Amino acid sequence: MTSMGSRRQSAARRVDFDPEEFFGQQPTPAALLPPPEPLLENLTRSVIEVLAGARNLEQLGRWVSEDVYRHLLKRQVLASRARQVKGLAAQRPVVRIGRIRTSRPRDDVIEAVVMVHGRPRSRAVAIRLEGLDRRWRATQISVL
Repeated sequence: MTSMGSRRQSAARRVDFDPEEFFGQQPTPAALLPPPEPLLENLTRSVIEVLAGARNLEQLGRWVSEDVYRHLLKRQVLASRARQVKGLAAQRPVVRIGRIRTSRPRDDVIEAVVMVHGRPRSRAVAIRLEGLDRRWRATQISVL
């Protein structure tokens, strides 16, 4: 009789186990992560190059979430079509990274605005980094 009762209890324990929570992305506190500024600068430069057609989007896959990847893919396609209509070739943009403003709404989250100065104009890139799986990952990117 006891073996039957223990089987019911073990079945109940398995129901409570959520594999997505256990095996999914794990938050990482900022104290265990590197300083975010070099990543913000490099990620901003890379996003501008992707939109200009000078860098392959797959190179950013490790540093961005799936939603950000899909968003950048759409922007890349639109930018490519616009260049084709105008008869322009893809070129590596000459940009200078300006001021980086950051805030920390939570310990494992950084929200930043990075100023990018190019020849024709200056732009702002808003980035949200989250500490996931012992590294920073961009979960939002907007090029303004």
